[in-house]
Parts: sequence; C-alpha cells; structure tokens
Amino acid sequence: MNLNELRDNVGSRYRKKRLGRGIGSGKGKTSGKGVKGQKAREGVSLNGFEGGQLPIYRRLPKRGFKNIFRKEFAPVNLHAIAKAVEKGKIDPSSLVTEEVLRQSGLVGSGKYFGIRLLADGELSTVLNFEVSSASQAAKEAIEKVGGSIKLLYAGRSA
Repeated sequence: MNLNELRDNVGSRYRKKRLGRGIGSGKGKTSGKGVKGQKAREGVSLNGFEGGQLPIYRRLPKRGFKNIFRKEFAPVNLHAIAKAVEKGKIDPSSLVTEEVLRQSGLVGSGKYFGIRLLADGELSTVLNFEVSSASQAAKEAIEKVGGSIKLLYAGRSA
C-alpha cells in the first residue's frame, strides 16, 4: 500500500458539492444563486429585511432594560440544605462551600455566577457557609442557630 492509495471508508465523510465547476456539475456558472440581484452578490446579509415594509423588530414596542452584565445566582433554600444534611449529602462538621452544594445536587446545571442562600425553611444543625451571596433573612437564620457565613462576592452585601 502506498500513501497515494489511502482513502476514507465509503460513506465516512460527506463531501460538500463544489460550486462553480462547469455546467455539467449541476452547480456551475451562477453556483445555485440564480441570476444577478443583491442576493447573488457576496457578503450580503438580509436578516430582518422585509422588502421595504417596516420590519417587525421596528414595529413592535421596546420596553424596559436588559442588563447584559447581570450576574445570575443559583438560589438554594435553607430547607433544601437541611434535607441534604439529614440524608448525609452534606457533612455538618466541615465548611459548606459552593462546590459542596453543587456535589450534593442542590444547584442546577445552568451557567451561574455563584450561589445565593435564601431563608425559606429552617436549619436545626450548626453549619458554616462560604457562598457568593445570601439574603439578610438567611444570614440571620444561620447565625441564630449558631453557624457562620462568609460571602465571597463583594458586589452583593446582603
């Protein structure tokens, strides 16, 4: 066997149809773009163009403000943490970090900037937390039981 005899397996690679390679190829001359006109030219983008009619994105009213730099936090309630401690998924003697909360299955698989503790439910065990953010009520509930909380994200005090 020589290098010039090497081939892919049959059907292993789909070859794109080569455009503009003669009229016999089926995609010659105009390369499937029709004849002349704006869309036959190169580098034309007509997204949202409706033939001179006012496009729908300009007809619809725009309201509000969308902050593209907003940081999304995964909410975790105290009752969910209490259940995880009961089931043995969280060790109460060690520090409860964001990684521990992720491994215990309390945080979904979305793209979150960090974890925010919320005060829905009650804690009965003393836990020490190190999370991005927490509500004021959650901080008070944790400290009432005798635990402590350290916030990692300075941009959000409560």
